[in-house]
Parts: sequence; structure tokens; C-alpha cells
Amino acid sequence: MKFVAFERTLQGTGASRRLRNANKVPGIVYGGGEPAMIELDHNALFYALKKETFHSSILEMELGGKTSQVLLRDYQMHAWKPIVMHIDFQRVDATTKLHKKVPIHYVNEENSPAVKTDKCLVNHVKTDVEIECLAAQLPEFVTIDLAEVVKGQSLHLSDLKLPAGIKAVKHGTLNPVFVSVVAPKAEEEEAAPAAVVAPAPAPAKGKKDEKQNRK
Repeated sequence: MKFVAFERTLQGTGASRRLRNANKVPGIVYGGGEPAMIELDHNALFYALKKETFHSSILEMELGGKTSQVLLRDYQMHAWKPIVMHIDFQRVDATTKLHKKVPIHYVNEENSPAVKTDKCLVNHVKTDVEIECLAAQLPEFVTIDLAEVVKGQSLHLSDLKLPAGIKAVKHGTLNPVFVSVVAPKAEEEEAAPAAVVAPAPAPAKGKKDEKQNRK
């Protein structure tokens, strides 16, 4: 994706407020040299942020007549209004080593034994995965094939099959679940143990019975 940015000379809270009033968004580009203060058209940026590709792929930024490759690193939205407050980009080249979260696209679950044979529910626990790779290898998304999942199975981070050159980032010994396969609800209810019903207490003996016993 390509976008156009403009050099920003004024800084500070007041300058940023004036930019937003003029339908512009203040931003910064860092990495690969001196940081550059930029401004972008708000509406164009707002709709670009709705696209998955804008978040997870290398972008071409035109600034001052020159084009450079950048990666979206962060952005801030207004607390309750649909307004982009600030945005950060990082300059990259083909050899830049990246740590980046990318979206997951799950495919083929409808052809799996879990769904076709056992009518199970396949839960997508995670919607993205943090990866490590070179900028030239950064994928827009990672595809996870669920064609072989079966009833009762769970897929963890260590089970994901990623493309060559792409490595999942682990945090310590954590191995989070990405997919869980749950049996149909009716089957779970049948497997649940029947409730134990306590016997009713015996009726207490009345006074008449006590008199008969005395006789």
C-alpha cells in the first residue's frame, strides 16, 4: 500500500490541536536515520486503518518527493470519537529484523473430522500471532490449516506450522492455546452425571402413636 505524508515543522500540543482542527493527523517516522515529523490527511488515514494490510505489511510512504518503506508501529484514537490522534511509523529495509503481530486466517475447519464427522465446535482462541522475521519476509497474515483437527484436540503456539523464515515469538515458557475443539452441546449434556436425589425424610410419629405405645 502507498500513502502520502507531508513534513511537519510545528510541534507541541497547540500545533497538534490546530492540525486536527484542519483534518490532519500528526505523526512521526523513526529508524534508519533522523526521526521525521509528519502529518497525514485524516480521512484517508482513517479508512486505511480499517484495512488489515495496512497493519501487517510493508508500506510505501511518499514524503518530500522521496519514497521509503515503513511499517506501522502504533497509533492513538480519541477516547470516544472516531478520530485518529497520532501515528508512528518505522523505516525498514529488506534486512531489518522485525518482531510483529500479524493476523491469523484459519482455513478448512469445515473439512476436518472434528466438524464433518463429530459435529464439534472449533474455537479460534487467538486472532493474531507475534512473529520474528526479516522485513522482506513479513507476511500480511499467517494461514493456519485446520483440516486435520479432531474432537477434543487443542492447538498450542508450538503446534503452529509457519512459513520458512518466520518464527513464532515465545514469552518464557508460555505455550498459549490458539484453537480448541469442543464436543457438541447435546453430547456434553449426555455425558454429564445424573443428579443424585436424596430420599425424602420419614414422617414424624404423631401423639396418637405415642399413646398407643404407652398402652
